Formats: sequence, structure tokens, C-alpha cells
Amino acid sequence: MRYFLLIFVVCCAMVVLVAGKRGSLSRRPPIELFPDMNRQPKLRPQTPDIFFADGKSSRLPIPGTIAREDTHYEDTPENTGRVTGTTNFVENIPVPVTATLLARGQQRFNINCSPCHGAQGDGKGITVRVGAMPPTPKNLHDKTYVVMTDGELFNTITYGKNLMGPYGANVTVEDRWAIIAYLRALQLSQLGTMDDVPEQFRSTLKK
Repeated sequence: MRYFLLIFVVCCAMVVLVAGKRGSLSRRPPIELFPDMNRQPKLRPQTPDIFFADGKSSRLPIPGTIAREDTHYEDTPENTGRVTGTTNFVENIPVPVTATLLARGQQRFNINCSPCHGAQGDGKGITVRVGAMPPTPKNLHDKTYVVMTDGELFNTITYGKNLMGPYGANVTVEDRWAIIAYLRALQLSQLGTMDDVPEQFRSTLKK
């Protein structure tokens, strides 16, 4: 123990001799244990540099990144699912519904939604069949979700609800609307009536 205390005192004395007292003044330059903290090997913006082939130190944004001033952050129905400047959800999907959008929605629905809600949206996904999810996912053909506004569906996909987690980080804004468009088509396929079918196609349906 005696030697331990002696070694400890010697180490403390050496630290004080090398580093000096905290807050003391000295004309000698300080000892820099990590000089890269003060002089970092970085590129200055708007200055030429030979590191890159084009000789420019300023680089373009990495593909796929979104700047803060990008339109994805604007308070618009397309980005929030709400009427601009209010907390009210939009009634109908605010983007054009096309065959391409529906096809994309089907693909994204099958990837992100069908494991729990099922390919038909009836709440009988694979997670339920294998017993991985005791609480039964919602049947998206229930009246609650049929009459729910498209904006609220968008909000639910983005931020989650109850036991459903948020998908805002996994599914892009465009794909969320595509999923909603496909879900509406899926609901119409299960709950639609003959009056919803254009007259020229009614004869092709089996009764």
C-alpha cells in the first residue's frame, strides 16, 4: 500500500509538471495531446482542392438526401395530410390517382401492410396466422376505416396508432398516398355494389 501511494503521488506530480495547474498563465504554448481537435484536416467551402477530380471542395448533395428547404417540408396537404394551416384532415387524396400509382400502392401495401393486415386487408396477415401478434390487426374493410378520411389514414401510416408503429421513416410521402389509393380500391372491390361498376363493364361480371 505504501508503494502504491508513493507511485500515485509521483504520477500526480508529473501530471502537474507537464500540464501545469488548471487556469494558470504561461508564455509557453500548451501541450496538444490531440492536435486534430484544433486543426482538423477538412476542406474549406468554395475553395479549390485537388482531392476531387473536378478540383472543387464544395460537393453536391448525396443522391437521396433531402435539404431542409425542400418542398417535402412544406405545410401542404401532400406532405401532412391536413388542410394547410389547420389541424383538419383532408377528405380525399390530394394527388392524381393513376394506374401507375395504384400499381405502386399495391406493391408497397403487400410489403409494408399485408404482413399484419393481410393481402385482402381483412386483418388476417401472416403474423396473425403464425401467432406472432396476439392482438388482431384491424380489418380495413370495417366501416370505421371505410369512412375515415384519406388524410387521417395518411397520418396513421406516418405516426402510427395504438399498437401500430409509425411507418413515416420507412415509407415515402408518395408511397403513403399510393398505399391509400390502393386501399380504397381494395375496399371498393370488397364492399362495392353493381352501381359502382361502369355500365359497359357490368355484363362481364359474374353474378
